[in-house]
Amino acid sequence: MEVDLRIQAAAPDVVWVGMSTPKQERWMYEHRGRLSVPLMAGVGAAFDFVAGTLKQAPAWMQENGLEWFFRLVQEPRRLWRRYLVIGSKFLWNVSLELSGWKKF
Repeated sequence: MEVDLRIQAAAPDVVWVGMSTPKQERWMYEHRGRLSVPLMAGVGAAFDFVAGTLKQAPAWMQENGLEWFFRLVQEPRRLWRRYLVIGSKFLWNVSLELSGWKKF
């Protein structure tokens, strides 16, 4: 792939991958063997926040763990499943593990 060749030519120490979840994790996994890079880091929407193309939650929401809710209100069609369905399943499984009812 051209992207692989360009990354290899640049010889970076870190590749910052700014895609949505789980796309960035899949991309890093698929390219891990093709790139001789010491570190690939998924940064999600960080580039959008820095560039000012995506609005960040107010400080009080960030400080109280509610940034996910702010983002859900901003992009409900894209994020509802991730935050409400997948997030709920994750919390349920964590509670089963912590209670000792099930080992994952």
